[in-house]
Amino acid sequence: MITMIVIPFAYIFVFCYVPMYGAQIAFKDYKAADGIWGSQWVGLKHFIAFFDSYLFWRVIRNTLVISFYSLLVGTPIPIILAIALNCAGSAKFRKTVQLVTYAPHFISTVVLIGMLTQLLSPKYGLINTIIVACGGKAIDFMSRGRMFPHLYVWSGIWQSMGYSAIIYISALSGIDPSLHEAAIVDGAGRLKRIWHIDLPGIAPTIIILLIMSAGNLMNVSYEKVLLMQNSTNTEYSEVIATLVYKQGLTASFPNYSYSSAIGLFNSAINFILVILVNAVAKKFSGSSLW
Repeated sequence: MITMIVIPFAYIFVFCYVPMYGAQIAFKDYKAADGIWGSQWVGLKHFIAFFDSYLFWRVIRNTLVISFYSLLVGTPIPIILAIALNCAGSAKFRKTVQLVTYAPHFISTVVLIGMLTQLLSPKYGLINTIIVACGGKAIDFMSRGRMFPHLYVWSGIWQSMGYSAIIYISALSGIDPSLHEAAIVDGAGRLKRIWHIDLPGIAPTIIILLIMSAGNLMNVSYEKVLLMQNSTNTEYSEVIATLVYKQGLTASFPNYSYSSAIGLFNSAINFILVILVNAVAKKFSGSSLW
């Protein structure tokens, strides 16, 4: 029993708290030869450099657009799917749909982007084949910057909606069946029961997950963005995570302090968002993380 408790705490301490020691390089001109303590302290120099950079507003805009788009579209769809499956009369049909929607979660990001690239290829892609067959012209979707947020968000929803719906299905299964029976006796139809029983029943779960999503609002997956990114869509695809990756790892002269400052700024914004969203949720709904 003690071992089961110690191992998770040790994992969190080693991989979550110990690395915080290195966050101080965001306030230093870090040089590997001098080490963290030996590097010169420069205060907010790298933060100011990021704020003054021409890329600042671009990456903030792109990050917020993709994050809010994902949140606004990605939150209701799993809920709708869960309610629809819960209302399905056939258990076999329900299990089949759940399997089909859940399976894409196990597809790796690399494979997903490969499928997306092939599907949208201007020469051989299925979508463009249909467009050309209907008399239109082939469209290079992956090179159109304004299409990037839509491709990123909807491919992510397709991959994750089945997995995200599981927790809502579990919450729906916990609703007292007698509530539905009483509502049916009173003449309530399916939609009224969903609105007055199902949604209020899973509202605390929705709020908790929404608060947790707010904590990752600025964390757009850099792996997926990098795989989808090319020279023609960078204006709309460059986000904070990819900028940190490029500045800290792939640049000709990596600037670890600058990339750490950007990452720390991003984490600070996420922390503030969690506090604010939790406070608002607690005030208006009574449900919160703490």
